[in-house]
Amino acid sequence: LSVTRLINQIKPDEIYNLAAQSHVAVSFNLPEYTTNVDALGTLRILDAIIQSKKKIKFYQAGSSEMFGKVVETPQTEKTPFYPRSPYGVAKVYSHWITINYRESYNIFACNGILFNHESPRRGTNFVTNKVAKEAVKIKLGLSNKLKLGNLNASRDWGHTKDYVKAMWLILQHDTPDDFVCSTGISHTVKDLVVYVFEALELDWTDYVIQDKKYLRPEELEHLKGDCSKIKNELGWSHNYNFQSMMDEMIEYWLEYYER
Repeated sequence: LSVTRLINQIKPDEIYNLAAQSHVAVSFNLPEYTTNVDALGTLRILDAIIQSKKKIKFYQAGSSEMFGKVVETPQTEKTPFYPRSPYGVAKVYSHWITINYRESYNIFACNGILFNHESPRRGTNFVTNKVAKEAVKIKLGLSNKLKLGNLNASRDWGHTKDYVKAMWLILQHDTPDDFVCSTGISHTVKDLVVYVFEALELDWTDYVIQDKKYLRPEELEHLKGDCSKIKNELGWSHNYNFQSMMDEMIEYWLEYYER
């Protein structure tokens, strides 16, 4: 079924466009597919909303990767974009086409610029859950090495549960607008590794090695968001911090392998 036919059949009040090829490293290997899904996919949904002639609220899932080679820290809704990957570039297109359709057709279309959001359901090709899973396997004697890329990369990591609440709040606002959603606190990949291994009473230096395979063609060093706007205007706040988020992921893998 086409997007237009689906919308006409379902008649939704709200659409949350979370569909994407969302792995940054993979986007370098599959740039055309990433662009088709992450950029043109958004355009197709917006066009379908226009054609439906229904009042449908639309949420576009933006990404901190749009800031890329950051020009200021922390990043706000007004920080210029400087994407450093096909994924980031595709998301920038989606961001601006959402604004363009909002202003051109007077529809309720919003962007949420969400920084990294994690949970035990996160794919293990993403660094947070990769570290949690492999560290637990090492603790249980199921593995002896963890290969990673850039340990100095710094990210603003939050919990998916908190960020999904933010998405919903954005579409409940009186007027359509764009919001950064973040914790305002960054940690390096090394910080992540140290915390997880210490939680499992392991010395990370005995197990972690850097592998060039996991380095990106264009590296991002420091992402940290300013979420003042969404806190002040929508009353959003996060219940998880970095430590409680990682504790949950560690506990998940301990229970998984000890069943």
